[in-house]
Amino acid sequence: MSTVSLLPVDACPVNVLPICAWPDPVIDALGHDPRSTYVEMFWLSILGPSTTWLLRRLAAGLDASPHGFDLDLADTAAALGLGAKGGRHSPFMRALGRCCQFDLAMARSDGTLAVRRKVPPLNRRQVLRLAPSLITAHQAWQEGELRTPAAEHQQRRARRLALSLLELGEDVDATERQLLRWKFHPALCRESADWAWDRHRRALSGDDTAEWPAGDHADDGGSGVFLSADPSAGPDGGGADAA
Repeated sequence: MSTVSLLPVDACPVNVLPICAWPDPVIDALGHDPRSTYVEMFWLSILGPSTTWLLRRLAAGLDASPHGFDLDLADTAAALGLGAKGGRHSPFMRALGRCCQFDLAMARSDGTLAVRRKVPPLNRRQVLRLAPSLITAHQAWQEGELRTPAAEHQQRRARRLALSLLELGEDVDATERQLLRWKFHPALCRESADWAWDRHRRALSGDDTAEWPAGDHADDGGSGVFLSADPSAGPDGGGADAA
């Protein structure tokens, strides 16, 4: 495979790309797993199938190796059925580039690709790019979120924030204190910190059997807040990529 770095053109090409998580307490709390129904329904036509499948693969890799892993470019391109020829302009490299274009990944100066573990809700401009039927479906999703009890939203958000803090290297007590500073109920802070620690510990040991709260599984749309009021909530870019 002709390898091309995502870094500036004067950087050395690589065969293996180091991947690490790109934690963000807000997006980790409000966003959606790349393998969720929300991403499949609404982000797919924005990102294109190649980039969506790549994000799913990267998410699975970070689940298995939370502290990061090395991505074999040629092997991953072949596994996704993407062409490897064409260097920087190959379908696989374009998929990697679109992850960065939509602020879902970031090429760091040390040659590592930092990848978000959650995808934010679409912003208003992105929603308007959807097919009419999907715009209607997205509105229905928003209305369903508004009907979700506030207590359930708070639990989902606190647990996701706690998990993000642990992945950043905080311990359980520091995580609980930070949740308290964010004005969550003290009982919810302790419960969320304990839940997140158990899930984090299981992920590190390869035992990913901890249960998500109702409606918070990777295959579900998860919690979220529609960020259409903020045009900077996510970039607006070109159409779907070609596989």
